Amino acid sequence: MQTLYLGCLALGVIFAVVSVLLGDWIGDALDGITDALSIDFVNPAVLAGGVTVFGGAGILLTRYTGLEQGAVLALSLLIAAFMGLILYLAVIRPTRNSETSTGFSMAELAGRIGEVTVPVPAQGYGEIMVKFGASNSLHTAASFDRLPLPAGSRAVVVEVREGVALVSEFDDKRGVDV
Repeated sequence: MQTLYLGCLALGVIFAVVSVLLGDWIGDALDGITDALSIDFVNPAVLAGGVTVFGGAGILLTRYTGLEQGAVLALSLLIAAFMGLILYLAVIRPTRNSETSTGFSMAELAGRIGEVTVPVPAQGYGEIMVKFGASNSLHTAASFDRLPLPAGSRAVVVEVREGVALVSEFDDKRGVDV
């Protein structure tokens, strides 16, 4: 059994070193393989961590306790499962949930309310600032109604044509914040 524990520990350490050195390349090559599994916690990092902890716990329990091999095996499996769960809950899941994108499609601008930063003339272009999540984005704007819009006024994006936001004055009296 000592050989099994040592092998698991060595395999986990080798996996960690290879992951650090070639992780991006391997991740690109194997992209989506674990996504086919419906179990969310089946993650290479969790599995490798569990195998490593299983090997390390087995070695330590064999050397420093007087437990029989069956008890050491069972206790090592429990410790590995517990540490895998902790790794998943403390590292993997929060990391996955924190992945956000600041990217957006120009089609998402339609219906958004923004602030005119550069005056929009009746015929010509100005600029509008629209809030997306925690950031603001600036876009070239033209008047949808062919009416001038002064800087600082609120405007709604009616549609987007050829990368230009066509805006109209927004005069909602209910006090909606931008």
